[in-house]
Amino acid sequence: MAAEKPSVLIIGGLGYIGRFLARHIHENQLASDIRLVDKVLPQLAWLPPEFEAACSADKFIQADASKEQALARIFDRSDGKQWDYVFNCGGETRYSQEDEVYKVRSLGLSLAVGREAAKRKVKCFVELSTGMVYKPNSAPSKEGDKLKPWSKIAVFKLQAEEELAKIEGLNLVIVRLPHVYGPYASQWVATALCMARVYQALGEELKFLWTKDLRTNTAHIDDVTRALWAIATWYDTGKANWDEKSMGTTPIFNIVDKGMTTQGVVAGIIGQVFGIETGFQGSLLSNLARLNMDTVVDDVNDDVLGPWADLLADAKITRPGPLTPFMEKELLKDTDLSMDGSRLEAVVGFQYQKPTITKELVEEVIESYKKMKWWP
Repeated sequence: MAAEKPSVLIIGGLGYIGRFLARHIHENQLASDIRLVDKVLPQLAWLPPEFEAACSADKFIQADASKEQALARIFDRSDGKQWDYVFNCGGETRYSQEDEVYKVRSLGLSLAVGREAAKRKVKCFVELSTGMVYKPNSAPSKEGDKLKPWSKIAVFKLQAEEELAKIEGLNLVIVRLPHVYGPYASQWVATALCMARVYQALGEELKFLWTKDLRTNTAHIDDVTRALWAIATWYDTGKANWDEKSMGTTPIFNIVDKGMTTQGVVAGIIGQVFGIETGFQGSLLSNLARLNMDTVVDDVNDDVLGPWADLLADAKITRPGPLTPFMEKELLKDTDLSMDGSRLEAVVGFQYQKPTITKELVEEVIESYKKMKWWP
């Protein structure tokens, strides 16, 4: 008789990664039972139609998992059993928030669900973290390399990693992610595409700060969801190939494609897709910008937000979803996001289906925006 499929709880189940993970599990019939928890209602989460079955009301609970009093409702099941796998895809994903926001919504959330998962002897708890915790180096960062978080999200994610690792009885795996892109993506890739659309309309060259060599590593959402599932099942079936002596007690994996994506690669693709000139400000202007970062960011945003609003108005788009060319100061740092993903392949045996970011994959992202009527 086949072993029963695992039951799965996804915290932040309507977020970008959460919804794709839910759909991956649903479409491949990987779980015996699945529950998505999010503080946002599905009706307000910009869910595309192909997520409706995977994120349906009977699988969903609206709750704030950072609140102690919500934990019983989140974790309790009608049959009295415990969840096998818990994926923490929750936490604050917006940049430039006050520390307190990250303390409660990221660190507080991780620790609340982590403690509860330990108490209930969950078989595998997967914590999603970020590659922004690494101290940038000339070589891509491996999981055991020096840490020096360089965004506020990363500061509190690293604290969460460290505190979770201290919880007795928690079957913890930590996953560190680069820029995740794919259909319906918001944030990093969306900002770049929206800016490119504005410069296309203005007929101007899009110039990036810093140089073409700035590393902005990526992973496609489909590979990320496949990897998350592969890691959980690997852990649950005995952690093959894991050597505690050399690798540490808590398994940590970078999920990052093999393309070693840089700003130059992204600019090249954007130039092709939009038929615009792209370039780089070079070191002199970039160094001047570094001294006046607030002013530079404000100027960039002043330049693009007006034309973007005009494009939306001309296209009669009243609900542009999560898309905006608004540039976050934290994303304009000249810090490399550069990761080595070889451990995941060597230890878990994972293989990437989308090993590099390509023009076709970026066009697919834009097509998804058009389908949702977000794109002018």
